[in-house]
Amino acid sequence: MTLAVCAVIAGVVGFYMLAGQTTLVRAGALVAGLLLAVAFAWTSQSGRSFVSFAGEAVRETKKVVWPTRREAMQITGVVFGFVLVMAVFLWGTDKLLEVIFYDLILRWR
Repeated sequence: MTLAVCAVIAGVVGFYMLAGQTTLVRAGALVAGLLLAVAFAWTSQSGRSFVSFAGEAVRETKKVVWPTRREAMQITGVVFGFVLVMAVFLWGTDKLLEVIFYDLILRWR
């Protein structure tokens, strides 16, 4: 994995070192560094473990039961309703505390 990180860094450094060259040459240096990094990562034990983990994550994602459009709209409505109720509650609490502190206790108004 250290070699893979070094290959990515070399690709990025090569991209900036070739500032006088055409964009195609600079992009080629960057892509070459990234491909070399992928090759190093693919052959390492931790790289293979990561690929295995990613495959398992994709399989688990396919098992998820996604809500229908109607269910998603209902859940969104509930969330918006709750946010509205909380906003009114917090506004009312703020106004009540303002009256208590400024008018009754401090008598600033």
